Amino acid sequence: MGWVIKRFIYSYLAASMLLAALPQATLFAAENAPARPDGLNIDPVGKGPFYYDTAEGTDIRVRVVARGLNHPWSITWLPDGSALVTEKDSGAIRRIVNDQLQEAPVLGTPQGAIVSRYKGLLDIATHPDFANEPYVYMSYNKSLGGDKEAIAVARGRWDGNNIQNTQDIFVGEEGTTNGVRLLFGADGMLYVGVYVTTDNPEPNFHTGIQKGKLLRLTPEGKVPTDNPFVGKEGFLPEIYSYGHRTPTGLTLNKTTGEIWETEMGPNGGDEVNRVERGGNYGWPLVSLGRAYSGGWQSERFQMEGTRDPIAFWMPGVSPSSLAFYDGDEFPRWKGDLFVSAMQAGQIPGTGSLQRIKFNEDGQEIRRESLLTDLRQRIRDVKMGPDGRLYLLTDEDDGLVLRIESAGD
Repeated sequence: MGWVIKRFIYSYLAASMLLAALPQATLFAAENAPARPDGLNIDPVGKGPFYYDTAEGTDIRVRVVARGLNHPWSITWLPDGSALVTEKDSGAIRRIVNDQLQEAPVLGTPQGAIVSRYKGLLDIATHPDFANEPYVYMSYNKSLGGDKEAIAVARGRWDGNNIQNTQDIFVGEEGTTNGVRLLFGADGMLYVGVYVTTDNPEPNFHTGIQKGKLLRLTPEGKVPTDNPFVGKEGFLPEIYSYGHRTPTGLTLNKTTGEIWETEMGPNGGDEVNRVERGGNYGWPLVSLGRAYSGGWQSERFQMEGTRDPIAFWMPGVSPSSLAFYDGDEFPRWKGDLFVSAMQAGQIPGTGSLQRIKFNEDGQEIRRESLLTDLRQRIRDVKMGPDGRLYLLTDEDDGLVLRIESAGD
């Protein structure tokens, strides 16, 4: 039994196993999360900069690079050093040049995105061979007419100022919805995370549908012939891994070439997973969290044939993205994993940046919560081309924050 699971069971389950035999009706999708408590007053973030001492002896300064964005969701960089930021609610892409947020939005975004608490214009990524293939990729929630919808991935060519000839390269099955993360792997393929959006206990174990899966596509949106389930009866050929609940973040471990993923549990049981080709990650039959109603989510915490998480949270922190640090700005953070988090224990105003340090065997040895005093929903974390960390806050007055060394 993995040490993560042992630690969880010994810490949380000694007096609780009688609660484990819950009816399957206790399974809930993200939309069914309870209403947020309203007893907290959360002040706006000031102008900064903000200074922090951290556990590894790395003193940091946090600057507000831009503000006033409409629920920013994802950030990426172009070869000229400028950044593109998606706004979930407005459906716009904003450009930051030399730390200045440009007033005019970038043209060429997908049209007709469905916008709600969990939906809109979402992730953004660039082609790994951008010099020869200057494509910008965008994920969004697409209306199929009437009350029908699906996730979609569009791409267009960057002309130096805007995106041209934007077209859908992939439209998911009807009923796929909510957040959609994109990642180009070390193999040059495009990975797409698809949420579970139903309380039915079978969908993401049902390998004939896309919900609860990580999909692997070519940069043109086609199914690669070497996908793990191509030609296998009962499996969609685009599936790379399954048994996921909500792939809220995808990142590449450049040292190993592995894909790592964050996954939000229901009421706790949030996970960091190392994604394996053809792997089964157990949801909803395996979970480390509680149902929104309070009882344990599932009857078991491990199951033969499923992969254990690398790290988990109980209570949950609502992880939303992740990034390995491999820059030079913070030598003591090299190899650490950073996870953006939106709220702890179902309480608003408790977002943070989680830092996890691993030993040489890839096992967690330390964890630190950063920027908790800002009380922001941190939606995205990425390392910029300057070797610094950049964060987006998913708020009405959304921010782009930069973490840099405070020097002496």
